[in-house]
Amino acid sequence: MVHLRSENVLNDATNFCAIFCRFLLFMPFWETMIETANSSMQKEGIFKEQPRNSSFKIWWFQLFAVSLCHIKKGERIMANNEYRKLPTGIQYFNIIREEGYLYVDKTDMIWKLANKGLKYNYLSRPRRFGKSVLVDTLQCYFEGRKELFEGLKIMDLEKDWKAYPVIRLDMSRGGANAETLRSYLNLRFGYYEEKYAITPDPTAKLADRFDAIITTAYKQTGLKVAILIDEYDSPLQHSWKTPEHEACTEVYREVFAILKADDEYERLVFITGITKFTQISLFSVLNNLTNISFLPEYAAICGITEEEIKENFKPELEKMAEVNGWTLQETHDKLKDYYDGYHFSRRNMVDIYNPFSLINALDTQDLNSYWASSGATSMLPKFIKDAELRLPDFEDCMILRNTLETSDVTGGGSELFLYQSGYLTIKSCVGNVYHLGFPNEEVKQALYECVLPALTMRQEADTQSLQAQLYQYLEYKELAKAMKALKALVADVPYSNKKLASMDMEERYRLIISTILNAIGLKVEVEHMLSTGRIDLIVKTTHHIYVIELKLRNNGGKEAAIKQIQDRQYLEPFKADKREVVGLGIELDEEGKGILDWEMVNEE
Repeated sequence: MVHLRSENVLNDATNFCAIFCRFLLFMPFWETMIETANSSMQKEGIFKEQPRNSSFKIWWFQLFAVSLCHIKKGERIMANNEYRKLPTGIQYFNIIREEGYLYVDKTDMIWKLANKGLKYNYLSRPRRFGKSVLVDTLQCYFEGRKELFEGLKIMDLEKDWKAYPVIRLDMSRGGANAETLRSYLNLRFGYYEEKYAITPDPTAKLADRFDAIITTAYKQTGLKVAILIDEYDSPLQHSWKTPEHEACTEVYREVFAILKADDEYERLVFITGITKFTQISLFSVLNNLTNISFLPEYAAICGITEEEIKENFKPELEKMAEVNGWTLQETHDKLKDYYDGYHFSRRNMVDIYNPFSLINALDTQDLNSYWASSGATSMLPKFIKDAELRLPDFEDCMILRNTLETSDVTGGGSELFLYQSGYLTIKSCVGNVYHLGFPNEEVKQALYECVLPALTMRQEADTQSLQAQLYQYLEYKELAKAMKALKALVADVPYSNKKLASMDMEERYRLIISTILNAIGLKVEVEHMLSTGRIDLIVKTTHHIYVIELKLRNNGGKEAAIKQIQDRQYLEPFKADKREVVGLGIELDEEGKGILDWEMVNEE
């Protein structure tokens, strides 16, 4: 359900009152109003023919029915977005509720986590997935702020609202070295010491101060303490593979060991993060920490499901469709293709949309790479060696179930990091093996865009203009210009990039060209299999489908490529699509020096 500050009921009442006021103001113009009401109700299908009686009572009933009709059609009430504020970038539950932002109700799962789950819990989700909102909602619940939850699912579950003491730490503010980490904890502990009137010993260690806060909070309130730690791994990620990392881990071992020692005073310990450092942080001192990240009951605790979109976002979908000239189904399909596809449990494969990207797209009525543009790709090179060469592997890769669910990110390989950070997701699980792949086009483009400079051995700024030109030229079938731009982007890359030396020459070109095309936001399929053969590249734009065959000059070049497309009827499977199908043969230098020539398939 969508729950707003004033609730939909109030909105409906407001709209009804407005209609009633109009009635009072325009009583002298009964006949005109009757005709208007009759016409409106016919349009809405309430009456199939004009009512014969135009008495006051009948007119009043008609006007009342029209108002109800408008109330029923919530999209009309919400069309001006006055009561449909989307929480783009807002991480505080109280602000969402108090200021009337739309909230997708997850409180039944939150209540279950707080009351039916285990005491020590860890949840891993990619960045920008709503973890901080979840933590803040938990804090408001434990603080007993009942008024914020009126009208939500939790009200049917919680019967005994209590104000538990809450200690919350946001480790994303801890910096990337031990000094900044200690500084943040010192400030945060100082806040709670002031709150509970604790005067710490000037020589007291952080662990001792943390212990005093927990025990004092319990003694003063008589209630156990809820401890919420958000983005626990942020300092560890940023310090990884730097001289500061070991010092950071020492702070974690020192401070958070107290959580286990103070078990008797704790109501719940809930920790969120992206990557899992099992041996060197919280996990090493909290051996009873339960990883709920893969449990089916919490698969949708963050993110937005298909069902939740249908229940909550119909007015926004209709507005986006109208603005872009799409049908409602086209709008849904584009959003799904670009932002959906995450799975977090083999036992509950419900599709999850990235909430940050989805809400931004609905708010702006524009498809864009919101998740990618919000940062965090800087850590990719720390965990993935030669990522630019491994891109084809990530389209469909396998990882042992035990590795994915329990391993330390520093020792689990590239696939583990890419899964935890949101670049890959679960596609299926067969026995003890997970099959991973890209969840959606936004993420796929983000990864390809990130590694393109390393592959082309150029600075990103040097290629941006050419990439934009290539996108536009392919979109509008300006092939001569498109091939010129592509030739410039590919020029000398395989020849100069020694990392590619072990690859077959045509394979090098496929990797380079597919990476470029993926990075500019086109849908690309490499080595598409047909009964008649294997197509090197399928590239899809808004208006065209390009069927591309690559041939080295010493292997027949563009003429051999064109002949293969024609003889094996590569274009036929795509002609049912409303887009124009274009066959391209591209001739390549056998020494790796780039594109030599191209030709379009002539179907006449």
